[in-house]
Amino acid sequence: MTTRDPATAGFILNQTMLRVRDPEASVAFYRDVLGMTLLQKLDFPPMKFSLYFMAYLQPGETIPEDPAERGRFIFTRETTLELTHNWGTESDPDFKGYHSGNSEPRGFGHLGISVPDVAAACERFEAMGVPFQKRPNDGAMKGIAFILDPDGYWIEILSPNGMAPVIAAAG
Repeated sequence: MTTRDPATAGFILNQTMLRVRDPEASVAFYRDVLGMTLLQKLDFPPMKFSLYFMAYLQPGETIPEDPAERGRFIFTRETTLELTHNWGTESDPDFKGYHSGNSEPRGFGHLGISVPDVAAACERFEAMGVPFQKRPNDGAMKGIAFILDPDGYWIEILSPNGMAPVIAAAG
């Protein structure tokens, strides 16, 4: 085990940003399909874009009403998803969409969501009409799935208990 450099004390991974074509569809997906909460929407009219900060709230956790407190709440928590909408993409017939990172040239790969039961989660996604890139029993890696969000970004669905044997086998 390595020792963390004291100069990095207090550093956290706060957010991952994805560009989205249609914020209504994306917010609904992350809220209704994956159970996240919209913490804040920020509009930047001079630059023609909006930010949507989404995260999982802990039981009993509430979003502060005071704007300054809400800002601290958002930017001090771990693992927030920032959805960025550049105005006009949702209605531009010439807009081809954003690169998912999983076709050539490859780059960004996926987000990972831990769930208690992959099979149960996937049954729910199936019933909701969520598109799959990989189902839990497909391919060489069993017990994990990949679903697609409205922009085609891959989201890995995994279980901590299911991943333990994979990690142990990989050494």
